[in-house]
Amino acid sequence: MSIKPRGDLQRRTLPRSHPGVVIIAGFLALSAIGGALLALPLSQTDSASMTAGDALFTSVSAVTVTGLVVHDTATAWTTFGQVVILVLIQIGGLGIMTLAGFMGLVVSRRMSVRAGMLAGTEIGLTHLGPLRPLVRSLVKFVFISEAVLTVALASRFLIGTSGATEGEIARPIFDGLFHAISAFNNAGFSTIGGGLESYVDDWFVSLVIAGGFIVGGLGFPVIFELARQWQAPRIWSLHTKVSLTFTVMLLVGGTAMIALLEWGNEQTLGALDPVDRLLAAFFQSATARTAGFNTLSIDSLHPSTWLVLVLLMVIGANSASTGGGIKTTTVAVALQAAYGQLRGDRDVTIFGRRIPTRIQQQALALVVVALGTVGTAAFLLAVVEPDIPAVELLFEAASAFGTVGLSTSVTPSLGTLGRFIVIVLMFVGRVGPITFGTAFLFRAETQRFRFPEDDLMVG
Repeated sequence: MSIKPRGDLQRRTLPRSHPGVVIIAGFLALSAIGGALLALPLSQTDSASMTAGDALFTSVSAVTVTGLVVHDTATAWTTFGQVVILVLIQIGGLGIMTLAGFMGLVVSRRMSVRAGMLAGTEIGLTHLGPLRPLVRSLVKFVFISEAVLTVALASRFLIGTSGATEGEIARPIFDGLFHAISAFNNAGFSTIGGGLESYVDDWFVSLVIAGGFIVGGLGFPVIFELARQWQAPRIWSLHTKVSLTFTVMLLVGGTAMIALLEWGNEQTLGALDPVDRLLAAFFQSATARTAGFNTLSIDSLHPSTWLVLVLLMVIGANSASTGGGIKTTTVAVALQAAYGQLRGDRDVTIFGRRIPTRIQQQALALVVVALGTVGTAAFLLAVVEPDIPAVELLFEAASAFGTVGLSTSVTPSLGTLGRFIVIVLMFVGRVGPITFGTAFLFRAETQRFRFPEDDLMVG
């Protein structure tokens, strides 16, 4: 005989099946597996003084496609360890549930309703129609894009290897593959010593890698729509119009601000030719929106430039992309809502379309939660790491939340508590503050009453 659970018991047990809980559990499990593999002596070079905590931190950073590291990826890890990091980046960037759903389609040519729901929630594509063909197209697009990037980068890295041995030739090819996957997934890991600073004036490498993470950060809805009707901007959806407009604005505005602030800094742009200065400023503007690569020394930038990068990192990429952050459309709606409120407009409109109140509330909630999360984390880091300047800790917190990976070299010097705070930030940033919050605060039952309305003075 079955016994029907009481209402309060049912309310406690239902959230466990919430998609957000499953997604978080999947990322935690993958991080643990990756940490165990990276902790093996097989993954570490002889010169690496690695702890289990270092391995776990690196695994979390790779799974959340962040790129913050406590040891140099090029020297601390063996080829096996770098392959483990690469696989973690690929799975974490594409999405655990998305990849599982795709494998189910390949093996059994079917995807369960729940698998489709989880994949759609994870990548934010539940509103675009049937998920089976969508997931298949998404995975194909990712792999094809990464293959093109691999060929381009490997070809460039192979220049100058004529007469080299087979092993010496294999390394540039692997570096091309690694940077292609890392770039498209906005991860920021690099197997080149010193990162990409040696390529600061290399237009080919800079533009190819920047193109990879810009495309990866556009968002799959935007990419699919552009593929279908790129010649008809008039009929693009509002989401595509806002995403592309805000992306261009951030790229141009960020480039101009970085160039203005760093033009005469001999340790950054000042050491380059004028044209190369623009390239480096553009690259840093683009990479700050969740990619994490750097062609300039972040430590050598002015503090004012750090604050510009903090803003770009918190805003992040577009929705349903491989990037993190608040997302461009969220910021666009929040800004337009504030502007409309100041003007006394009855409706909030963008490109001649009215934005529903529900969307405005979601955008404002996300901005408040995100800024509160970054601010709180920076405060906690300042408490546990009092010897590190607050602006550097704020930079680190914004980088972790935006899953960016840029660093002022603070991460390796953080203690256990500081690294734990950064790990939590990376998880929240990758899963999304709203998904993370609703996974634990979601109401299993519909609220059947409303409180009386009353006035409250604000402002």
